[in-house]
Amino acid sequence: MSETFTSEHNSALITRFYEAFSRLDAEAMAACYSEDVVFSDPVFGELRGRDAGDMWRMLTSRARDFSVVFDQVRADTHTGAAHWVATYLFSQTGRTVVNDIQARFVFRDGKICEHHDHFDLWRWARQALGTRGALLGWAPFVQNAIRAQGQKGLKAFQAAR
Repeated sequence: MSETFTSEHNSALITRFYEAFSRLDAEAMAACYSEDVVFSDPVFGELRGRDAGDMWRMLTSRARDFSVVFDQVRADTHTGAAHWVATYLFSQTGRTVVNDIQARFVFRDGKICEHHDHFDLWRWARQALGTRGALLGWAPFVQNAIRAQGQKGLKAFQAAR
């Protein structure tokens, strides 16, 4: 039987997650997730369980010129949301990205069991890829290539661990 946690607990959990992110502490971030967490975003698609934690481990280990700010944290006993902005150097092109993200959460037993990040992939592509992203970042084949590259990078990171 699931225990119901308060909205204050769940708000604090979101805050703890983003404070850990600001310190590039992927282990503390992953500790906020249930073992069977479902994560999704426009770059990585849907990740489940350990893959979600490994994505954060990969991203934090590669972060350059990184900062994150978050606000609008709100939660009730089952769901939550936050707004966050990550600024970082995209390693493949050396370009600075400012990614503005809306996050939605679902909670179970005091942990995050669903985390869905929403952002404009075309806007991200324009910043990360430059002219090529600006001209073609809206196209499904380019967005699918971005997702494939994200998955490939995660698999390579996991294989090297």
